[in-house]
Amino acid sequence: MPTENDEGVLYIVATPIGNLEDITYRAVRILSEVDYVLCEDTRVTGKLLKHYEIKAKLRRYDAHSNASVQEKTIADIGSGMSVALVSDAGTPSVSDPGVLLVAHARASGVRIEVVPGASAVTAAVSLAGIAGNQFTFLGFVPHKKGRQTFFESLPDCNQPAVFFESTHRIMKTLTALVETWPEANVSVARELTKMHEEFLTGSAADIIEILENEPVKQKGEFVVIVHT
Repeated sequence: MPTENDEGVLYIVATPIGNLEDITYRAVRILSEVDYVLCEDTRVTGKLLKHYEIKAKLRRYDAHSNASVQEKTIADIGSGMSVALVSDAGTPSVSDPGVLLVAHARASGVRIEVVPGASAVTAAVSLAGIAGNQFTFLGFVPHKKGRQTFFESLPDCNQPAVFFESTHRIMKTLTALVETWPEANVSVARELTKMHEEFLTGSAADIIEILENEPVKQKGEFVVIVHT
């Protein structure tokens, strides 16, 4: 979307975390007007754009994109083009490879605007009903290196710890919580805003039992909250 002085812009656009209706009017307008959209998966973003009848050029930008893609994007913005950066779900650059592009853009001095929207973190915290107004967000649990240290350090948090986990590792993560912090209260938000949304609360052992009894509940994207 060219501005009045033809200044290029990088828009950081939040997209739905599940339910396609969870997008702002502004986000729909921006995605309709930019010169192109950078996305992790063109199929996922294409589905969203089709739902809102948005015809936009899509270009791939993910964790495997090299520096030349960033440089080309910055050059395009410098020439007056507008670019939207989206992730598959939620806000780009938060536990997301988009952070590299945003950092490069900021260092280059180009104009950056954020278009906020759905957040799995705040959605899960709001459902948990935890007293107090502070929490620590830890992103994704490390896959290998640093994984044990991650769990061993959780009891040192002075406020609830919030982190993401995938369907492939949720049972492993809950088992690690049983081993390192068995007395902690654990809340698990699964498939937020989707048809099979669910919120489970108890000890890590309690939740393991639920998921073992109903294996289908091990599928999906998870937000885990751990607190005393």
